[in-house]
Amino acid sequence: MTLPVTLALIAAFLALAIFSGWRGAQPPNPLKGVRMAPHRLIMVTAAAGVLILLVHLVNLLGVVTGR
Repeated sequence: MTLPVTLALIAAFLALAIFSGWRGAQPPNPLKGVRMAPHRLIMVTAAAGVLILLVHLVNLLGVVTGR
């Protein structure tokens, strides 16, 4: 992946993690029905994606993190 694509994906995953964290912290509303999306799982998965992409970004900038 190139640098602009990596930065765009980091921004998208970060926005998804923030939005899902906010939605997961809302109190349940039984009148509106059951939530169909597991927002906490989506938040954790998106945050893990951000961490992986940050390591890729560091590698793109020239720092060697592996063998």
